[in-house]
Amino acid sequence: MNSKEQKIANFDPNGVGDISGGLFGLPFTIEESEVVIIPTPWEVTVSYSAGTAQGPQAVKDASPQLDLYEPHIKDAWKLGIAMEEISEEWAATSEVLRDKAEAYINWLEAGSPEEGKEQFENLPAEVTQKGEEFLQWLKQKSLDYLEQGKLVGVLGGDHSTPLGLMHALAEKHEEYGILQIDAHADLRDAYEGFEYSHASIMFNALKLPQVKKLVQVGIRDLAQSEAEMAEQSNGRVTIFYDAKMKEKMFEGDSWKKECKKIIAQLPQKVYISFDIDGLDPKLCPGTGTPVPGGLEFEQAMFLIKQLVKSGREIIGFDLCEVAPGDSEWNGNVGARVLLKLCNLMAASQKRLEAQF
Repeated sequence: MNSKEQKIANFDPNGVGDISGGLFGLPFTIEESEVVIIPTPWEVTVSYSAGTAQGPQAVKDASPQLDLYEPHIKDAWKLGIAMEEISEEWAATSEVLRDKAEAYINWLEAGSPEEGKEQFENLPAEVTQKGEEFLQWLKQKSLDYLEQGKLVGVLGGDHSTPLGLMHALAEKHEEYGILQIDAHADLRDAYEGFEYSHASIMFNALKLPQVKKLVQVGIRDLAQSEAEMAEQSNGRVTIFYDAKMKEKMFEGDSWKKECKKIIAQLPQKVYISFDIDGLDPKLCPGTGTPVPGGLEFEQAMFLIKQLVKSGREIIGFDLCEVAPGDSEWNGNVGARVLLKLCNLMAASQKRLEAQF
């Protein structure tokens, strides 16, 4: 009996969560796990309120309290999920640059006065250079795990962080689509002068020719330029606006019918980019840029289950913009979303047996 088999035999999934264990209190090492979570404690360009760099720790801290039973996925916990150690180096770099970026953003909002111009003129280039280094670090780390046959998810940090995983998947797959659950479109070109801004993640993802389709769900706060970019994308970007989806449901359409329309837009291979602010902000009040409206928890999960039922394959995911806020609630909800994403990705790749 190998080490993983021994751990499965000795582990009680009905017991009290082991806070000294790994993610979700599970006993598995990265080597023994089929799903590896890479935490990305980075939020340099957040322009409203900070805290998402502490998201990975908040989710990890909350995770052992979750019950592991999945009614529709047999013995899901046996899959093995493990999270890398949170990089103190990247967290420290993020903190230093975040302070500089915040001062720069305040200067921009003050109308870019002459005073301070010299101090800030090189800052966007400095932040972009570090953003590029971060991208390459995550890309290489992701590729190493993908080569080992692992399934990979990113736990942010702000929404700029998963770009390296998207790049890695672009090397492994000829084409894929992105299903983005979000309040914001994130289609801005180098927002506030930062190429790797959290508000530019999908603009940057679309630079990858392998990304054939971007389907955005729950959008309710965007610039006219972003709406126009989607409209002029020749069908490459499809936005399902939160208000329009709700109006159809108020008029009698079902959420199942809406999900069918969303999924029909996606190719066979799908990457899920889940910004926690895509949910109703009562579920994530600490997030950086909360917006009224959004999906309920089970609404979002139903959509992803329907995606799996359609036979599509989830090839990777990110969960971003969880911030601890003033309570453990944010980490609690984040941990529940993360566990569902791990299990549903594995089910879509037939590594777990699902019966929806």
